[in-house]
Amino acid sequence: MAKLNELTIREVADGFRAKKFSSEEVTKDCLKRIKERNEEVNAFVLVDEGEALRMAREIDKSGFGGGAKDHILKGVPVGLKDILNTRGVKTTCCSPGLRDYVPPYDATVVEKLRGAGMVMVGKTNMDEFACGASTEHSCFGVTKNPVDLTKVAGGSSGGSVAAVADDMSIYALGTDTGGSIRQPASFCGTYGLKVTYGRVSRSGVTALASSWDTVGPIGKSVEDLAIVLGTIAGRDRKDMTTPDVAVPDYTKFLGKGVKGLKIGLPKEYFGDGIENETRDVVMKAVKKLEKEGAKLVDVSLPMTKYAISAYYISMPAELSANMERYDGIRFGKKASEKATGQIKDLVDQYFVVRGEAFGDEIKRRIMIGTYVLSAGYMDAYYKKAMKVRTKIIEDFGRAFEKVDVLIGPVSPFPAFGIGEKADDPLAMYMADALTIPASAAGVPSLACPCGESESGLPIGLQVIAPQFQEGLCLRVGEVV
Repeated sequence: MAKLNELTIREVADGFRAKKFSSEEVTKDCLKRIKERNEEVNAFVLVDEGEALRMAREIDKSGFGGGAKDHILKGVPVGLKDILNTRGVKTTCCSPGLRDYVPPYDATVVEKLRGAGMVMVGKTNMDEFACGASTEHSCFGVTKNPVDLTKVAGGSSGGSVAAVADDMSIYALGTDTGGSIRQPASFCGTYGLKVTYGRVSRSGVTALASSWDTVGPIGKSVEDLAIVLGTIAGRDRKDMTTPDVAVPDYTKFLGKGVKGLKIGLPKEYFGDGIENETRDVVMKAVKKLEKEGAKLVDVSLPMTKYAISAYYISMPAELSANMERYDGIRFGKKASEKATGQIKDLVDQYFVVRGEAFGDEIKRRIMIGTYVLSAGYMDAYYKKAMKVRTKIIEDFGRAFEKVDVLIGPVSPFPAFGIGEKADDPLAMYMADALTIPASAAGVPSLACPCGESESGLPIGLQVIAPQFQEGLCLRVGEVV
């Protein structure tokens, strides 16, 4: 019999209602697993054991009657990426500049989960300010892949994914800007969903690139993702990028199979740069979908090759603008005593505080972003990148006229070794080569485990659907 911390959301919820076990018991099992493994894996940067157990006991006292107010997530332990504001609990973005920051309010998604009766066991590790593809750029150290501790967990939501993959929490929330949920989900063998841009509120979520950022669920099954998404999605007056589009019951999309669906295979997702083993494992899963009644259609997304270039111009530009608020004056890190004497004016304040508060990767991206937005270069770089992004959107629009969903690998390769790409930022950026296009188009994309490499490392595929068709992603992903 599986341990309680190894169960899915549905299994936990059913157990509560059948009185087989309590929220406190499940929470204790998760906390026990964290104590056993977190020192090695480093998925959590903060564990709120006392508050988690207090909340679990309180929920147990209120009971699980199954009524309208008795949400399926009630009492289920969750890990939250340390970029989501949590009232009264440190939210550091894994940056030295925010190491002691305690926000006075919850992010909207956290507020919604609190309303559902969540039990938060802690905050999960990430690349500093979500800048990275490996969770190696954190002031709390590297998150390791639970499958192979010599490999990266992926990033930037590596801590959230590792927590779920290693059964430290039942589910987790992460953010995905250019692949930060899907890529680590593929590397660690879990399910992760990048939602349509605007499907989930970003209010109270520290901004990386405001026209790219999304918040999404990580779970042990497609059904887990459907349950969580149905809870956190929807219009939010505090985030004007959330349209007034109805939120369906995503679990109703499950169990329908794929018979009759047209599945597009973009030739660019299976060509040069994709490791043969990854391609073969994904194609084996695709053939399974064909046996289940799906029709395979070859399609082309010719602008794919420009996606990384467009992203690494647009994203740093937006990041540079967003980082202006971190000056050590209103909140966050102040200048150290040693450096205080160097501050003669406001410009010195910026140099000293940001020099101490930011890591190398965040500095690199701020410099790139500031450069492309500077006079004389904005037209040549930023505006051109935006035009390329429009072309990528048009690519997807034409493809979805022919097919219902698109399928391809999540990453060109399985998880790589810790430190392997640390000295080569361009090689690191290539880890997101196949996830960035869907982000550029603002469409949903689901990462599903579909097999393993010969060395036992997980390999994932992604299911991409038109805007606000997350249900279609989940329907296909369930059959993979």
